[in-house]
Amino acid sequence: MHSLADVYAKFGEVAEAAQLLETQLGNMLFLHGVKEEDLIANQRPERAAALLREINRKTLGALLSSPGLATLTAAGLEDLFAEALKERNRLNHGFYREHNLRRNSADGCTKMLYDLERIHDVLLKAYEAAMLLSGTDILKLASGQAPAGHLPI
Repeated sequence: MHSLADVYAKFGEVAEAAQLLETQLGNMLFLHGVKEEDLIANQRPERAAALLREINRKTLGALLSSPGLATLTAAGLEDLFAEALKERNRLNHGFYREHNLRRNSADGCTKMLYDLERIHDVLLKAYEAAMLLSGTDILKLASGQAPAGHLPI
């Protein structure tokens, strides 16, 4: 039987996955901006800092619609990321309201955990895809099959 404590713990794991996705998309957008504006060769650290501040203010939806992330569309991943955005928004803005009184029973908590697991799967698939677009196969890293230059996690 599952408890509300199990739900709270799983909610935290799912929220972490959403943050990982958002951070990776921000990293990708930052790298794009650095290359686009040639900030390394031009040695413009103040512009790099400003770019980072701009990115950090963006929501997940704003990051996904940024022109610098056109690789997501080019890779045919827009549906995956749209689903991740929808589920992340539902997690943060409606999960507990949607499940309401289920939190008060073991069976209800089990249903909540199944829902959280499904949301987690969607977010992790989007995160894995973003990492692959950046050249990192996190599944290989996690299994110890790290390519040269990467440390296994």
